[in-house]
Amino acid sequence: MKIYIGCDHAGYEMKEALASYLEKELDYTVLDMGAHQNDPNDDYTDFITLVAQEVSHDPDVCRGIVLGGSGQGEAIVANRFPNVRCAVFYGGTLDIVKLSRDHNNANILSLAARFLTLPEAKAAVKLWLETPFSEDERHKRRLKKLEQIWPYK
Repeated sequence: MKIYIGCDHAGYEMKEALASYLEKELDYTVLDMGAHQNDPNDDYTDFITLVAQEVSHDPDVCRGIVLGGSGQGEAIVANRFPNVRCAVFYGGTLDIVKLSRDHNNANILSLAARFLTLPEAKAAVKLWLETPFSEDERHKRRLKKLEQIWPYK
């Protein structure tokens, strides 16, 4: 599975560590969409758009991980793309990470780099990637309705 990863300056250090973790410890193919340096003047929209575009084109085969200070702006950008279902994790119970896959078939995970430690982020990413969509009919029905909202389908 391909994993696209992107961040702004607030998530840069964590993104670098997570990309290495994903490749070396979990054996995933990671495509880094930037930022490629820690520039406090960058804009998260530039990098998150690149991740979301890729996931939007092949939403059932690839996944995305995006990082920012709170993860909220990153999720807002990602969720503007068709076929993208981005969930935010900024700490607390990992149940929300699991449910985002199990119930919502989330294909992008947005992480709040200013609120998570690296071990917390690694645990969230590993669980998220290992959790399958439940395929339960009620969840499929809800996702189908979600697809009908987008006018550009």
